[in-house]
Amino acid sequence: MATAAFQTFVEHTHVQGDTRFRHDDVGIASINEVGRVCSDEQGNKETPVSGLIGSSPALKFALREVERVAPTDSTVLILGETGTGKELIARAIHNLSGRRERPFIKVNCAAIPLDLLESELFGHEKGAFTGAIAQKIGRFEMADTGTLFLDEIGDLPLALQPKLLRVLQEQEFERLGSGRTHRISVRLVAATHRDLADLVARKEFRGDLYYRLNVFPIELPPLRERVEDIPQLISHFVKDFSRRMGKPVRFIPPETIAAFSSYSWPGNVRELQNLIERAVIRSNDGLLPNPLPALDQMSVWPEKARIRTCASGTLSECTRSLILGTLQDTGWVIGGPDGAATRLGLPRTSLISKMRRLGISRPRSVSVTNVVA
Repeated sequence: MATAAFQTFVEHTHVQGDTRFRHDDVGIASINEVGRVCSDEQGNKETPVSGLIGSSPALKFALREVERVAPTDSTVLILGETGTGKELIARAIHNLSGRRERPFIKVNCAAIPLDLLESELFGHEKGAFTGAIAQKIGRFEMADTGTLFLDEIGDLPLALQPKLLRVLQEQEFERLGSGRTHRISVRLVAATHRDLADLVARKEFRGDLYYRLNVFPIELPPLRERVEDIPQLISHFVKDFSRRMGKPVRFIPPETIAAFSSYSWPGNVRELQNLIERAVIRSNDGLLPNPLPALDQMSVWPEKARIRTCASGTLSECTRSLILGTLQDTGWVIGGPDGAATRLGLPRTSLISKMRRLGISRPRSVSVTNVVA
C-alpha cells in the first residue's frame, strides 16, 4: 500500500537524522520524496496517457484496453464515475489512432438543451427553424475523418437516439431543413457515468443503440480502487498548483497522506484535485495542511470492502465475487447508508441490475425483512 511505502520513507529519514523533515516534532516528507517513493515501488510515475497519473493494477488494465482498441476504428464506450478521467481516455484513443492528425470534436450531451442538441450534432440550413438565420455545420460534420467524443451519452434524449443510430450504422446524415445526404467517416467514442443496461431495462435508452455503442467498453476504476496512486496524484497536483500560484509547498505530514488514503473520494480524481488546490491556498511555511474536514474523514469505505481483491478470473467473475462478498458483509441489505450499494459506490438500481446480469440472488435463508431493495 502507498501509506506503507510512505511510512517506510519517514522512518528511513528519521534514522538518517535529517532534521529537514521535522516540523514541530512531526515527521514530514518532502513533496519530491512522496512522488519518488511511490514511483520506485510501482515503476514509471506517469502513465502513457497524458494527464493520467498512477501505476495501480486497475488503472493499468484500463490503459492496456486503450492501447488495444485505439488503432482500430471501432466504437468505444467509456464507463466510469464522475471525475475518473473519461475525457482523457477519449483523447488518448484519438491520439493513439490513425486519425490523430484529424479533428477531435467533443459534445457534452447533458449540457446542451434538447431543442438545440439536434442542430448541434447534425447542423441546420438557414431558415430551418425560427432563429436559424444562417447555415450551421454540426459536430458530426466537423469531426469528418476524425473522432467525435459524445460525453454523457446516457443523457441523450430518446427522440434523437434513432438519428444517432443511423449515423453510426450508415455514416450519413442530413442537416435540419435539408434533404441532401452527407456521407462522413467519423470514429465515435462515447462516455457515461450511468448504467446504460439499466436504462435500457427501464426503457429510458434504446437497446439497439446501446448494443451499437457497446462494441468495446472500457471501465475506469474509481479512485477508491486505486488508493496506491493517491500519493503520486498528491505530488503531481501540489507541484502544479504551487507553480501556478507561486506558492512553494515542500512538505506533507504523514497524517495528511493517511487521511487522503482512507477517504472514499465520491468525486474521484476531480475532487482530489480541487482539495489539493484548496490546501495549497491555505498552506503556510511550505507545509501542506489537511483540507479534509473531520466529518469527511469519517467517510471511509468499510475495511472488508476496501481490502477485498480478486487474484484471478475474468472481470465478470471478479465483479460477481466483489458484489457477493459485499452483500454477505451487509447481510444482503442493498439500500440505505450501510447497504451494499453504498459500500460499492453504486446507485441502488445499478447494483440490482448488475446482480440480475450476473445471476446473483438472495439466499432463501436470508429474511426478506432484512433486505432493503
